[in-house]
Amino acid sequence: MIPDVLVAGGGIAGSAVSILLGRAGLRVELFERGEFPREKPCGEGIMPAGVAVLERLGLSGSIGGARFRGVRYHFDGQVATGRFPRARGMPAEGLAQRRAVLDQTLFEAAAATPGVRAHTRAEVVAPVREHGRVTGLVVNRVERRAGLVIAADGAHSRLRSAVGLALPPRQRRFGMRAHFRLAPGAGAPPWVDIFLGTDHELYVAALPQGELVVAALARAGDTRAPAEALFQRWWRSHPRLSRRLRGARRLTPLRGALPLTVRARRGYVPGMVLLGDAAGSLDPIAGCGMTQALVSAELLAGHAVRGIAASEDWLAEFERRRRGRFRDATLLTQGLVWLSRHPRCVPPALAALRAWPGLFSHLVGVAGGARTLSGLGHPGSRRAEGEATPC
Repeated sequence: MIPDVLVAGGGIAGSAVSILLGRAGLRVELFERGEFPREKPCGEGIMPAGVAVLERLGLSGSIGGARFRGVRYHFDGQVATGRFPRARGMPAEGLAQRRAVLDQTLFEAAAATPGVRAHTRAEVVAPVREHGRVTGLVVNRVERRAGLVIAADGAHSRLRSAVGLALPPRQRRFGMRAHFRLAPGAGAPPWVDIFLGTDHELYVAALPQGELVVAALARAGDTRAPAEALFQRWWRSHPRLSRRLRGARRLTPLRGALPLTVRARRGYVPGMVLLGDAAGSLDPIAGCGMTQALVSAELLAGHAVRGIAASEDWLAEFERRRRGRFRDATLLTQGLVWLSRHPRCVPPALAALRAWPGLFSHLVGVAGGARTLSGLGHPGSRRAEGEATPC
């Protein structure tokens, strides 16, 4: 029997949308070229809007993780703390968990969902196109057909390039991360700590079992020093972080990613829609990546269930709603990237956030998917998107 949907990529976005579509009664085939567990360079923090999706999926308990209340910025002795605001339908906390655990849990949940057939070691080579429309995928040299193809095959998406939607990145920043196990008795506060240097940012989050993830972001080409030497020099240059890692044991080797941002001409072509990083990704400076993958998967599933048997007009509507959902987070991210390029502006910016903690909490809520920049509703509401609110 021909499935309703083919999904390329068993990461966060691909697995989540497969679960949702399978639960809605559609027949789904999910293809993942690798195996689990697997590692991926990532800051490993999920913002409240993403945690809310996991809770609606009923998977937050099995995923586990460590909760965090918000973010703290550190620069030259100054500390500014921003707590997630409360919002209807969302927790006021984020969640940090190893990607190896998160990805495997979501994929296994997809494989256990009625109507979903999940495959590992299944390499998606190319789309199948007929009469100007994507009608299937070539998987391990075998053609598969379906009414809809979802390309969730990551930042280096073959499918995005194959249909002519790829654009070159505008910025060249790189990221790298490693895990540590803290020394016995060393505590980790329930915050994502962001340590700002003149040429880098470090993101630190507590994980279960006394582990800590340390992720670094910087501009590519600013230095020719080896990545490991850079990483150690950076975290040792921040006294608070250096004290926290005293006696800690390194658990994983340094893993990196370049580029950090991905662009697409648009998010769909007839018969196929891009999802997750395949559709484009923001600089991770605001920590929105995994959250946007989960939120967009839920949004896509809702549109696909209603529109897959009708015309393809729903693809354009989904794209409009997705762009609207993440518009404010995109603006905030652009502002933070600008600030990272102008370190002289960081002290007055932090002083302002310390003076107006309500403003800081609001901005953290924008990054977390719980607030709009204007404060009118939350990003998923009709009011936030400029539509009339029903009486």
